[in-house]
Amino acid sequence: MYRDAIELLSQLIQTPSFSKEERASSELIEDFLIARGVEVHRSGNNIWAFASPFDRNKPTIWLNSHHDTVKPNSGYSIDPFFPLVQDGKLFGLGSNDAGGCLVSLIGAFVQFLEIDLPVNLILIASAEEEISGKNGISSVISQLPPCDLAIVGEPTLMDVAVAEKGLMVIDAKVTGKAGHAAREEGINAIYLALEDLGKIKSFKFKRKSEFLGETKVSATVIHAGQQHNVVPDLCEFVLDVRVTDAYALEEALAELKENLNATLEPRSMRLQSSNLPSENLAWQVIAKLGLKTYGSPTLSDQALIPFPSIKMGPGDSARSHTADEYIYLNEIQEGIAGYIRFIETYSELLKKTN
Repeated sequence: MYRDAIELLSQLIQTPSFSKEERASSELIEDFLIARGVEVHRSGNNIWAFASPFDRNKPTIWLNSHHDTVKPNSGYSIDPFFPLVQDGKLFGLGSNDAGGCLVSLIGAFVQFLEIDLPVNLILIASAEEEISGKNGISSVISQLPPCDLAIVGEPTLMDVAVAEKGLMVIDAKVTGKAGHAAREEGINAIYLALEDLGKIKSFKFKRKSEFLGETKVSATVIHAGQQHNVVPDLCEFVLDVRVTDAYALEEALAELKENLNATLEPRSMRLQSSNLPSENLAWQVIAKLGLKTYGSPTLSDQALIPFPSIKMGPGDSARSHTADEYIYLNEIQEGIAGYIRFIETYSELLKKTN
């Protein structure tokens, strides 16, 4: 499966699959699975398959990663769509984020086809992850059986992210009163906004997370005024809020509203923070395999999965979205083996508990 995984990843690199434009890459994945006797389900550019007939009496594990990519940046010195192998590395757009994870999950999934496991195993290759799109994994969750654990394939050096920050983008508005700048008229909305911006600069949320530390809010965009001689009656700014698992998005929003004068309107409440519940069997697997755990500041499809999840995969997040992106070939081999060990250990522990 290692050789097949490398070949599939090479084909994916050659196939542009920007978010919302993943049709060709979804067909590649579909054809790969069908060639191995797998019955494939599809919705839009999302692909999923069952390793064995579904048994409602068994717990369920999702194996999820995405096949969309960002667009290549201007720093590339090589063709981003040519799978170049050099010095033990496979170069190409999406090789690290998250092609290596996806083909490693597929490699592990194929090893368990028609094997009598004590769990249902479902592979999900999702679209639009890079933009948290509504036609990505969130569009197919209602068509899938709920899971007891989702393993989300993202480059983590095969460490386990047991918590992940959510994201809330807020449009803030402060209203003053227009007037002529040459006279003592009006109420300057910029000066009113400065009061809030000063608070935001040093704002501390009340609760902290064990794995993710503090929830953080940053002002990232500001706009006010139309011409130099008019006192502005409106100042608008944008807040980027990275929310830990200590808060639901609604709770973080309420705390900000208590402390700021601006009118706050979140653009979305979809991208919730996540953590792995302490009673989940995955914790025992992590302990038995001696895996390193951490809290992740970066978003993934975890934010859209309403079930217990972890994030784990070959490659390094530091290489994601960089010029001349690459993954080490041995990382893919280790990724396949690591996923297999995790599933086998989960199954062994499940049998003991039953």
